[in-house]
Amino acid sequence: MDLCGVLRPDWTTPANVRALLTTRAGGCSLAPYDGFNLAKHVGDVPAAVARNRAMLRELLPAEPVWLSQVHGCAVADAAVADGVLVADAVVAREPGRVCVVMTADCLPVLLCDDDGSVVAAAHAGWRGLAGGVLEATIERMAVAPGRLRAWLGPAIGPDCFEVGDEVREVFVSRDPEAADAFVAAPAQGKWMADLFALARRRLKAAGVGHVEGGGVCTVRDPERFYSYRRDGRTGRFASIVWLEPAPDSACRGLRGMV
Repeated sequence: MDLCGVLRPDWTTPANVRALLTTRAGGCSLAPYDGFNLAKHVGDVPAAVARNRAMLRELLPAEPVWLSQVHGCAVADAAVADGVLVADAVVAREPGRVCVVMTADCLPVLLCDDDGSVVAAAHAGWRGLAGGVLEATIERMAVAPGRLRAWLGPAIGPDCFEVGDEVREVFVSRDPEAADAFVAAPAQGKWMADLFALARRRLKAAGVGHVEGGGVCTVRDPERFYSYRRDGRTGRFASIVWLEPAPDSACRGLRGMV
């Protein structure tokens, strides 16, 4: 069985907060899902996905709370998870409860508080950002926003994310200064959108001042990350966070940072 490829997010957190980011390296999925695809809904062989998830599970204190993501704003509670939940974010307060979101261009956002008492993972594509998934996640964490820390994972970069007038209008109609996150594209009525900048604006407006990460483009990094915009049929990688149930039991097998 091939080893799975995972990275440790370059994120300043309390000592008991653990996070990791999977890549497409290793695993056992075949093209076009090669190799460490974790998604069941993309057409990959179910047995391959199961083996990949089993490899990931060896690095975690418990089975992750897998979500059925629909580009919405629902936030699940990891403590009452039963099966696969339809939600685009998940919050955990109990040690050992593992939050995860899967992406392949959309923006994964991990959050924790300064005391290491609550963590969350959110799936923030443009629809989720516009709809308020980050704000809903922050509210569900029930901590003063000024005590929260966020990390922005790999997503489609501003040089690759072309959108139409209607997408820009969704953001600018609510926040005129969000226009700074859009640059006119060569095609008429098209714009290059910066998901990282849009997420930072929403987090700042919500009161979250400590934001790290961002800037890693999935489209331009085919060796490490899946990209739906680049490849169409492809897998999904995972951004994962949890509270450590025992001291000094860091993840096994992590290499590098992102």
